[in-house]
Formats: sequence, structure tokens, C-alpha cells
Amino acid sequence: MDAVLAELADGDHQIIRLFTPPLSGTAQDPGYIKAYPPGVRENGGQYTHAATWVVLALAAQNRTEDAWRAFEMLNPVNHAKDHESADHYRVEPYVVAADIYGDGNLTGRGGWTWYTGSAAWLYRAAVEGILGIRRQGDKLIVQPVLPKDWDGFSATLTIDGKPHVISVTKNAENGEPIVNVNNTVTKTRMKAFCCNRRH
Repeated sequence: MDAVLAELADGDHQIIRLFTPPLSGTAQDPGYIKAYPPGVRENGGQYTHAATWVVLALAAQNRTEDAWRAFEMLNPVNHAKDHESADHYRVEPYVVAADIYGDGNLTGRGGWTWYTGSAAWLYRAAVEGILGIRRQGDKLIVQPVLPKDWDGFSATLTIDGKPHVISVTKNAENGEPIVNVNNTVTKTRMKAFCCNRRH
């Protein structure tokens, strides 16, 4: 993951490339991606499906700040915070772009939008990666990976008609998450909180 952040994450353009440099002028045939111009879609641009997995991998490693920075790069709102950046991005900042150009003067320009697959993966990166809420078999796991600037969060998840009220705060002494689900508390970040969803 260190290599991904060093070689593929571009903080200046707020993208995470699929690979770099893009394929151009090679006699080898890597498949259909060579048909795209350099930096477009899978040919050296940000392919958002894969970029969301970067967030999930960093969260799984408990790299809170790295996971949050990667998520912020993918958040479309952050590509249009002012007139100049919105004019360069050129696509809707309220939906997820499946790809963002990654080479030359167009680096950072949005590509194919309204693509539900990328949107679904980004949603999972937020809920399962950052907030740490996921189902595993018959259990509810809450294992948050919150950035230092967050105080916590609350959420209600209904499973099989039963609400699970989740509250996460931070220990004032060490910043570790304190997870409360239906008034049952755990203070251990590395150990997932589980509750049988059938009871």
C-alpha cells in the first residue's frame, strides 16, 4: 500500500491511477485497454472501482489518515469546490465518475458519470471501510477507522426488522474509538464488535 500511495495517488489532481505511466506506442498487446488514449479510463487514468479498493485496503490495515485522504480524493464534491476546479473537472460533482483522466493537460477531468458500480463501491468504502459497519454471516461488525479530526458518528441499521443503534465516540485519553451498539460498549478498536442479529 505504501507503493500505491507513492506511485499511484496524485494529491495534486486528487486521483488514484490504475497504473502509471499509461501504455503508449508499445508493440505488446495488453488487451482492450491499449485502445484508450494514454491516461483515459483503464489506460493510466483513475478507474474508480479499483481506487475504492485502495480505501478499503488502507482501512483494513487501520491506516486511518491514509484511508480518509484516499476517500477524499474519490469524493466527487472535492473536485468542484471552486469555479476553476469545477470547470476543469467538467462533470457532475454530485455523482461518482467511473473514471478520471490521468495524463497530460486533461489530468483530473471527469469521464463517464452516473455509473452505479463505482458509486456502490464508493458507498461501501465509506460505510464498511471508514465507518467500519458490515455484516459477516449472522453478525454485525462495527470496527471504525476514523480520521483524527472526527469526534465520532451515530447510525441506525435495521436488520431483519430489528434496529441496531450504533454510536461511536473517541476515548479522550488516547483517541481510540468507543463503540456502542444497542447500549453494549467495547473500547477496543482492533477487536470487532459483534452482536448476533437474530436476538
